[in-house]
Amino acid sequence: MLSQPLMDKLAAMRMQGMLEALKTQEQNPAVHELSFLERLSLLVDQQWTWRENQALARRLKAAKLRHPACVEDIDYRATRGLDKNVVRALAQDSAWARNHKNIFVIGPTGVGKSFIASALAQKACRDGYSALYLRASALQRELALARADGSLPYFLARLSRVDVLVVDDWAMAPWTEPERREIWEICEDRYQAALLSLPPNYPFPAGTNRSAIPPSRMAS
Repeated sequence: MLSQPLMDKLAAMRMQGMLEALKTQEQNPAVHELSFLERLSLLVDQQWTWRENQALARRLKAAKLRHPACVEDIDYRATRGLDKNVVRALAQDSAWARNHKNIFVIGPTGVGKSFIASALAQKACRDGYSALYLRASALQRELALARADGSLPYFLARLSRVDVLVVDDWAMAPWTEPERREIWEICEDRYQAALLSLPPNYPFPAGTNRSAIPPSRMAS
């Protein structure tokens, strides 16, 4: 039986994974046939998994993604112009975030651009990157409030620390002159970070250099 002082110490050190693993071991007689190092390895593995799950939960909560989406749920069965190889390459270890690449998801209304963006951002969170989802209108409001109360430098600094910034409905409405300067500063600060942008529903000018995912409708 586990002594209460030992349980209290593990709880105080926030080693909940190891505490639960110890309780499980105590209820399984076969575990006592393992060596000390084998049992310790199981405890450490459980604690590591618990901490990783807690960190992922915090990243997903902070990301405020629009959809509870993941890349595994993307439906490729219908012919909608979505390149499976492109999406899988982007989702592979989220290398685009590690390499500070920008993504533009383009397509008409209702084809699932926000779903794709949320799925890629969720995968980035699973791969250890921080993310934040904002609609462009919300970003404009946040900039205006920060400008009014003097917290603009802190707000811009917070955005610069996010690994993946998702901006939905990019350039849907005109930007004021102060907003244009601030957006330029955000882009400048994020030179070594990743931006996942969902532009409005009109085509880019011919010859525009961009990374894009063709439109596709996602499974419900």
